[in-house]
This record gives sequence, C-alpha cells and structure tokens, in this order.
Amino acid sequence: MPEILQYGFMQRALLGGLMIGIIAPTIGVFLVLRRLSLIADTLAHVSLAGVALGFMFGLHPVLGALIVAVVGALGIERLRASGRLFGEAALAIFLSGGLAVAVVLIGLADGFSVDLFSYLFGAITAVQTRDLWIILALGLFVLAAVAAFYKELFAMTFDEEGARVQGVPVDALNTLITFLVAVTVVVAMRVVGVLLTSALVVIPAITALRLARSFRGTLLLAVAISVASVVAGMTAAFYLDLAAGGAIVLTSIAVFAASGLAPTARAAAR
Repeated sequence: MPEILQYGFMQRALLGGLMIGIIAPTIGVFLVLRRLSLIADTLAHVSLAGVALGFMFGLHPVLGALIVAVVGALGIERLRASGRLFGEAALAIFLSGGLAVAVVLIGLADGFSVDLFSYLFGAITAVQTRDLWIILALGLFVLAAVAAFYKELFAMTFDEEGARVQGVPVDALNTLITFLVAVTVVVAMRVVGVLLTSALVVIPAITALRLARSFRGTLLLAVAISVASVVAGMTAAFYLDLAAGGAIVLTSIAVFAASGLAPTARAAAR
C-alpha cells in the first residue's frame, strides 16, 4: 500500500477530494457555457459570512454557510430575473456585500481563529467522517438534480430564449442552477477553502471545453481532469509538505496551461 494511504486522515482527505472533484466541474460546465463563472466566486465570498455567523451563534459552520449561500443565490437570481441589473452587476454587489458582512462578523467575533482559517484556505487533511457524510449527501443532491433536468439544462445553456419558447421552465431552472452552485460551493470550501473554491468549479470545465468535441464529452472530461488534479495535488501536498488546497488548484491550472498545446499537437500530427 502506498505510504499516502497508510494514514486514516489521508484516506478521508482523498475520499472527500474525489467527491468534490466529481461534483464541482459537473455544475461548472453549465456556468462556464452561460458566462456565469463569477457566480461561484461570489457565492464563496457570501458563504464566508455564513461561516462567521455559524461561529458567532454556535452553529455548525457548514450549516451557516449553506443557509447564507442559498439566501445569496436566491437574491442574485431575483435581481437578474427582474431585469433591473445585469447579471455581472448583481454578482459584483453580492460579492462585495458578502465579503463586507464576513469582515464585520469576524471583527465582532474577536478576529480570526484557527477554525475560521481552515474554511478560508481549506483543511482537507482535517476532514472527519461527519464531513464526508455531509459532502456525500449534498453532492448526491447536486448530481441527482443535474441528471433529472439534464435535457432542460442543456437546452437552456445553449439557447435560453429557444428553450423558453419550447416550454422549458427557464426561470425556475435558473433558480435551481444558482441554488446548486451555492450547495457546490459550500461542499467544496471544506476541501480547498473559500478563496479557491471557484477555481475547482471553473478551471476543469474551461480545460475540458478546449479539448472535448461534445457537451457530454466535456462533462466527462471536466470530471476526469478535476479528479486527476485532486489526486495529483494531494499527493504533491503530502510528499512536499504543501497546502493541499493550493496544490490542487495549481495542478488544475497546470493542466489548463498544458491543454493549450493540444491544438498545436493535433496540427503537427495532421
């Protein structure tokens, strides 16, 4: 057995990371194609306010983050749907507001604590069995929702107005996908931290879009890239004594950079 698997905390970390590696890019592909990549980063900052709120009132930080992220997601979608603000403007307001609320709450709670830092930057090696069950439950919910509404989400992603004409409940699905992003962000923050969560959602999806030739192929490739980045990043973190969240994200960026060579390689082969 490899040394990395001889420790219980690394087994839990790898299991949690693999689950996130499947969940995050699944929703990320829809976001990237709809030019809403920033929504993951926005909800990550909003969820930090929920983490701080949880510490202040004695709630589990994940529960606090989930409640605040869902409220933020619904608020973003309501602003976008009303037409009063463009999508990016709504995201900018919630990103700045969420971070501001988090800073104020952290100040009221007498500053940063070790636990809060673990949610800010990730603490995958501190993942407990309870965390794995939470990740599994929320992750299965996200995957089940995507599977149940796959055709409708596909149609809406490529032609929202056409989908609306065909009777697809576009407004309801917009709310659903924003809600799923909130859940995904909360699940992923335990692995890579609030500041890096959006990277795990977006970067594998962008890389897969460079290489795949179909939508289904893009989804599968994005998941494969994400899972490979998690395994490689955690292995590097274990043997080189690096921060696991940062190592995972840097690995996914390296894969993205390498994907830029693929068209050149195909052209040379032809």
